Amino acid sequence: MRIFTKGVLRDFWNKYPDSESALKTWHEVNEERNFSNPNEVISLFKDADTVGNGRIVFNICRNKYRLIVKYEYSKKMAFVRFIGTHEEYDAINDIKNI
Repeated sequence: MRIFTKGVLRDFWNKYPDSESALKTWHEVNEERNFSNPNEVISLFKDADTVGNGRIVFNICRNKYRLIVKYEYSKKMAFVRFIGTHEEYDAINDIKNI
């Protein structure tokens, strides 16, 4: 998958250094694979859940942080739509359109 954008992840782990290892691993795993559907993603990332509209939420650092990614499987692309603390995630009103 082609991931847009690693810079957002880098900015986040610079602010929250404990997330760096998990986010780098997430990026590497996604970059190496071409997922065809959400089930393939969920089967690899056991703590991930679909939230609708092509988006999957990932628990980072044992649910301390949340990452929302929009996948476009036919184009082999993944778009980082949100990365933040669990509290920031809880404040999202319309997660399907973020």
